[in-house]
Amino acid sequence: MAWGDHRFPSYLAFERMPEIVQAAAVKVEPLSTFLRAEETALQKHMADEEAWSVANLDWYPPLPPALAFRANPSHGDAARKLAFLMALRIAPNAPLSLYFQPDIRKPRPPGQPLPHGSVNTLPLSAGVAFSYFPLNPGQMIDALSVLATATEEPDTGLDINLWSDSRSEWGKALGFGPQPFGNPSLAFSSQAPFHMGFYHESPLIYMAADFTRHTLPLHRQHQFTKLSMLAFRTGHPYWGWRFAGMALHYLQDLTQPFHASLSPGNSAIELIGINTLAMLGLSKWKDDMVILLSNRHLALEHYQTAWLRRNASLQLDGELEVALHSMARDSSYPAWSDAYVRDVVSAQAATRGAALVRAMLDSVPATYVNDPQFDFGPKADAIALNDEVEKTASAASRQGLEATVTELLGDFGAHSRNALRGILRSTPQH
Repeated sequence: MAWGDHRFPSYLAFERMPEIVQAAAVKVEPLSTFLRAEETALQKHMADEEAWSVANLDWYPPLPPALAFRANPSHGDAARKLAFLMALRIAPNAPLSLYFQPDIRKPRPPGQPLPHGSVNTLPLSAGVAFSYFPLNPGQMIDALSVLATATEEPDTGLDINLWSDSRSEWGKALGFGPQPFGNPSLAFSSQAPFHMGFYHESPLIYMAADFTRHTLPLHRQHQFTKLSMLAFRTGHPYWGWRFAGMALHYLQDLTQPFHASLSPGNSAIELIGINTLAMLGLSKWKDDMVILLSNRHLALEHYQTAWLRRNASLQLDGELEVALHSMARDSSYPAWSDAYVRDVVSAQAATRGAALVRAMLDSVPATYVNDPQFDFGPKADAIALNDEVEKTASAASRQGLEATVTELLGDFGAHSRNALRGILRSTPQH
């Protein structure tokens, strides 16, 4: 995960945006209704999207022709949904249920939440605070709740086990080939190449490690952006907002330096040297680097999420909330285009990586971010990292970390809003 739960910062990033404030409530609609009504339009739309991906992405394994979406009025809802998911090449067991996750600063909704498995196909982890509340067909709901909820949705299992060496039958059919990096036996690891994009490394890195080119967040972001536009144009605003949120997830992932850089804080020469030693049988340095990267990545997520949760519990609008609300720098970026995510979002995040690592090393106890003998992963839910930083770090170093995280979430908000404006300006019918 790039940010512990995208929903938290998304509610803050959008709740004062005029296009959201003025948006009409929308009628909840099952996916089957959208697919049934628009299957003819979807056939052409998805063929056009496949042609775009083949023509514009640096690395993209083409869709197997047998999986192309075709309108078929004789299909039942279940068969049509399966054909749609396979053509999108997302996990066919993804429920895409009708639900929302509330803003944690607001009162809890009435009623009982849905079972975890009715929304999320990943196992429930200790300490995770997802609460999925049911929606009913025909119910009215505000656009912000649909949008913010959907920004977390790609982390509920959509991109799990999609590779030919994954532990799934569908992975063998989707045509993506073997998993380019990560551990194929770990389900959660299998989504990494869809949520990370190393687009701004040294040419030496690409020559030494071709797998670094084999990532697909730009594909996913474009795919769901165009689906959102189609849904708005054809009179399905619930799915317009929901597909928009899904698209934003991949953009938001790339505002996080550990998702936009292979190894923030390390030079190309260092990485190539470490990898060369590993190829010669001296793998200790590479193994250590992987653990440190993982620990720092998780520490950032844990720190940021706990900070937002704490402020929410206190009903506090601090510097983090101010950064997410502020639209002051939205217009300072180039106009929205298909190239924006790569050339603006991930390029900016890649440049922020070294400063982020320095801030973490200066303020977070070394055990968590500079000790390869410590594995943060299994213990992440149990460690009150923010409290430890507050107790042990100097005021100056803590302020440095807070300023760095605040800057990153300012990026998160500005780029998310610019992307949404791009969608809405292309679909005046919304």
